[in-house]
Amino acid sequence: MRLSRGFRAALMALIVAFAAAALAPAVRADGGGISFRVLKGGWVIGASGGDGVLIFHGRRYPLAIGGISAGFLFGASETFFRGTVSNIRSPYDVSGIYGAGGAGAAIGAGAQAIVLTNEKGAVLSLTGRQIGLQINADLSGLSISVR
Repeated sequence: MRLSRGFRAALMALIVAFAAAALAPAVRADGGGISFRVLKGGWVIGASGGDGVLIFHGRRYPLAIGGISAGFLFGASETFFRGTVSNIRSPYDVSGIYGAGGAGAAIGAGAQAIVLTNEKGAVLSLTGRQIGLQINADLSGLSISVR
């Protein structure tokens, strides 16, 4: 059976279109490693700040961290986070606002694990160790920017 030239061209275009659609999510989404330090303190209303680094495609991008918290909050702590970033196309997709609600206590040292997402779809999967004296049940906003 012989296929016409037009039919073969249309069939080939359809195969290419399906292959491109199947590979598009894998091409668009990328990831990297992230680590940062956050100092947090307050009484009812809290503030946090820190710095860190994003490693994306073998390059290091410095980060600035800032945020506020409101709710039941008392004390101060320092947390060292480490983890991965996924669903980004460029290092600047990490920049944005991350919101979280949480409750906990740190007396001396403790551990944390959290997954955060920003408005661009960047997903941070983090674990950390916390040092300090802090008791909280609050809502927090964390701003991360690439310097």
